[in-house]
Amino acid sequence: MRATAIEFKLRMVIMAVVITLGFWSPWIEIWGLGKRISLLEWLALELSRLGLIPFAVATPFVIVVAALVAAAGAILRVWGTAWLGPGTVNSMQMKAGTVLADGPYRHVRNPLYIGSGCMVAAMAFLMPPTGALFVMVLLTVFLMRLIFGEEAFLAAQLGDPYRAYLQAAPRLIPRLRITLQPTGRKPNWLHAVLAETNPIGVFLIFAVLSWRYDHWLMVRAIIVSFGVSLVVRALDYSAEHDAGPIDNPRPAE
Repeated sequence: MRATAIEFKLRMVIMAVVITLGFWSPWIEIWGLGKRISLLEWLALELSRLGLIPFAVATPFVIVVAALVAAAGAILRVWGTAWLGPGTVNSMQMKAGTVLADGPYRHVRNPLYIGSGCMVAAMAFLMPPTGALFVMVLLTVFLMRLIFGEEAFLAAQLGDPYRAYLQAAPRLIPRLRITLQPTGRKPNWLHAVLAETNPIGVFLIFAVLSWRYDHWLMVRAIIVSFGVSLVVRALDYSAEHDAGPIDNPRPAE
């Protein structure tokens, strides 16, 4: 169930391919599985058809839900990256230093993976229903493989202090009251915002552009957001690399 080293190294590529397939959903034309309609519109139609809420209300309701999911993804990604550091987040290999029990890591072990899941879930609202199901199932399995792989790596590298952390901090469901002692590490919010341009962009797309009810405009905006994030990450990584190495206490996520 653990991810291999090559899966970890290519995690962004794998996620991008799965998401692309979700948007494309070639099985709709090839095998007739599903309809070429966005999950957002389909949910609004189903809520209206079931008589739960009128269609005029259902569409804004689903948009708000999607925007809230995207907001959760952006917040968790920025918050986690601020404490962990973009250099570790974007690393091609797992890293281990000291156990980090600050920021979101005091409440949950994998805020970045949860944030990624929320971001992808928000994008799934723009996919056909079958594409959204395909993406969420595959990426949930893939993210869990990454989590199990990192936990095994850290347990082997850090030993008892990390095993104690495993007992104190939950894997996926945040716990508000934690007895862990903070390490005193300080967050870097500017680098975090730059590193997490894509989830921020996805949130802004749903918060602003969704009210134009233009599906393809939003899809194109997400593609642009992803491209911009790659450029910003590359520039930020180059600047950080030139500034010298930074001790990072956890593996990349």
